[in-house]
Amino acid sequence: MKPGVWIAAAAVAFTVAAKGANTVDDAYIWLEDVHGAKPLSWVAEQNARATGLLKADRDYQRDYDAILRAMDAPDRIPAATLFRDSVRNFWQDARNPKGLWRRTTIASYESADPQWDVLLDIDKLAAEEKENWVFAGSASTLSFRHALLSLSRGGGDAHVTREFDLAKKAFVGDGFMLPEAKSAAAYRGEDSVVFATDFGPDSLTTSGYPRIVKLWRRGEPIAAARTVYEGQVDDVGSSPAVLVDSDGHDYAFVVRNVGFFDADYYFITQDDQSVQVPLPRSANLAGLHDGQLLFTLRKPWHGIAQGALASFSFAQWLKSRTLPEVTVLYAPDTRSSIESVDTGRSGVYVGALENVIGRVYKFIHDSGGWHRSQIALPDGGAVGVASVNDFGPQAYFSFNSYLVPPTVYAERADGTVRPIKSLPARFDANGMTTEQFEAVSADGTRIPYFVTRKSGAAGPRPTVLYGYGGFEISMTPSYSANFGMLWLAKGGVFVVANIRGGGEFGPAWHDAALKANRQRAFDDFAAVAADLIKRGITTPKQLGIMGGSNGGLLVATVMTQHPELVGAVVCQVPLIDMIRYTQIGAGASWEAEYGDPAVPAERDFILRYSPYQNVKRDVSYPPVFFITATSDDRVTPVHARKMAARMAEQGHEVLFYENTDGGHAAAADHRQAAEMWALSFVYLKQKLGLV
Repeated sequence: MKPGVWIAAAAVAFTVAAKGANTVDDAYIWLEDVHGAKPLSWVAEQNARATGLLKADRDYQRDYDAILRAMDAPDRIPAATLFRDSVRNFWQDARNPKGLWRRTTIASYESADPQWDVLLDIDKLAAEEKENWVFAGSASTLSFRHALLSLSRGGGDAHVTREFDLAKKAFVGDGFMLPEAKSAAAYRGEDSVVFATDFGPDSLTTSGYPRIVKLWRRGEPIAAARTVYEGQVDDVGSSPAVLVDSDGHDYAFVVRNVGFFDADYYFITQDDQSVQVPLPRSANLAGLHDGQLLFTLRKPWHGIAQGALASFSFAQWLKSRTLPEVTVLYAPDTRSSIESVDTGRSGVYVGALENVIGRVYKFIHDSGGWHRSQIALPDGGAVGVASVNDFGPQAYFSFNSYLVPPTVYAERADGTVRPIKSLPARFDANGMTTEQFEAVSADGTRIPYFVTRKSGAAGPRPTVLYGYGGFEISMTPSYSANFGMLWLAKGGVFVVANIRGGGEFGPAWHDAALKANRQRAFDDFAAVAADLIKRGITTPKQLGIMGGSNGGLLVATVMTQHPELVGAVVCQVPLIDMIRYTQIGAGASWEAEYGDPAVPAERDFILRYSPYQNVKRDVSYPPVFFITATSDDRVTPVHARKMAARMAEQGHEVLFYENTDGGHAAAADHRQAAEMWALSFVYLKQKLGLV
């Protein structure tokens, strides 16, 4: 039986109008019923087929066991959140697959054997309440007496919010609680919450996010909560943000996301009024420190360069309600960018990239203005700010690279930095090297990329090229036990491309691939693939490409545009049907990135690359493996389902696997993550000939 016959027999033909645009034939729109019986039956068939083929491979179980051991290993570095005299952490392992929310003292955390105080056992809670809870984060009062916990069913973006008493280690019976929704909530003071949620009809935007922000005081029914801001239906959404200044006080704001990259900011005054902050929509609010309101800029403003970090006196603005003098702290050049800004009691920490290599700078403010110094961290990899204490002098930093496992460094009150924790190596990197090359894209732009492989390896080798290229997200050198154990250690080559659409060189690098210019990201990725082949690092038959979410769109598009360059594709939780993406999941919120297919001119440039509309029966494509999750309520499994069905019906070689849990991560716990990665690497090994 030809591939795809099992799908074609069940296909139902539809003609769909994309919000008034020209019609597009879509025989697989029935698969958009995410939880429907018929689509789920189809999913079960595909899962059985994919797991039957891949799990039968002799390497699958060994790979799965190796990844799971690494993920569950007790010598992992516990991620730290500094708060007053304590460190908070969320931990998952073999005994606690859903995880433990816990804390310890700073001194204990920095010791060789931290003694943890478990605040909440998610596995126990899920069993007691008979719910598939996935921990989705927390927000606490400044006293750390209460916390708002987010619990998701299966790992989706929608979650339940419940108040937790940290001393009693129990939920507050009459405390703040929000039903399942894509909510956002934070404390203002000890006894009030600023929140946005689904309040019923007309309370959400067309993107499916809240547009109304309210203030809720302890002891009041939720119906008595006061509206402090109301956004527009065609916004992306509105949400609260609470900033803590270095004086230990909190200040509540509303963020109105007009678009994905444009926002208005409003300060909530003590009399519960919303006053707009005099910032352009291209600004990102970054924090408060010593009375200075900090922000970065996606576009030039008042003579300040695009991508810069700046500040002004918050108190002066509150008093005069006019824009005070603005001071620039850091202005990147064309080959650098700001990755993060973190504020704490002792300073402002800026994580920066300079030619895709990390740096951390510290800024201290006093009566003489801002003073800058560089944190003494290793060179040649990714460095970043792990956590900063709002109430103490402590700050934690991290360093890692493709071949060097992560190390956490602690800064003391005197400014000295020392390593406190290091992850043991998960694979033998002796004899391996990482090199940075550049490819020339179709328009002449030089695109950097990193190649990690065994030194002196003779001849072309099976290679995995990974990319993302969207939403100003940077691909930086990072240690991956998965790629190390299952690919590099077996003699494969691992490549990461820093294509346009990402944030490696700041907002301009991202803007270069927006909307009508999206093709540049695909051209950049194809240029890197071609450069790898030209250098003799790999061959088309040995080159696999991998990406997830927007990266899934990337690899699916490059597969359809340049099948001659690629030997196999792993496409994870992807966007693919770009003509209908605004009507699927949270797609409408990404119009600023891709454009709106309801607008004829924008539909035209989207239609030129959209993989679902451009895949053809009479073209020889590389084999492709789609991975997605039923519980993904952001992108949803719809894109991968439909593309797999269409390609299979056309006779192409396709595998499809859909996990039920995990949300947009496609894995809710370590076992599911190990399964996803083991399936992926066995597939790549089989198709690319890694022996």
